[in-house]
Amino acid sequence: MKHRHFLLSMVVVLIFARCAWCQTDGGERQKVLDLEQTWVNAEIHHDAATLRRILDDKFLASFNADTPLDKESFIKLIVTGYADPTESQTLTDQNVIIDHDAAVVVGTDTVRGTEKGNPYSVVYRYTVTYIHRNGQWLALAERLVEAPKAK
Repeated sequence: MKHRHFLLSMVVVLIFARCAWCQTDGGERQKVLDLEQTWVNAEIHHDAATLRRILDDKFLASFNADTPLDKESFIKLIVTGYADPTESQTLTDQNVIIDHDAAVVVGTDTVRGTEKGNPYSVVYRYTVTYIHRNGQWLALAERLVEAPKAK
């Protein structure tokens, strides 16, 4: 009887420990997703200060087969890029993996705007790696590739 009571107690402890871990993981997952939205808003508004705050100093961005950009080159591209504003970026299909102080997000980014007065819509697949440093999540690397057009 004592053995059964001990086993039942251990199962309850493990369930509560697992649930506490899930809540923490879920909280960190939401922090990463919130950071992604902050990043999108900073790009739309050409907000260099926010980008500097959320991108790690070692940040690298890679687009298609182009040469990767470091943090300052990426910010310069976003801030001084296209004259026509991006009207929206919609992030969907976000899959988040968190392992200790690292997080990876794979998702879809649909960008809509105007170029030379003509509306456009482009769908990208992206992978972003985040690192948890000094109590906050920072973007460490981004890979962005245009998704094939639907047939």
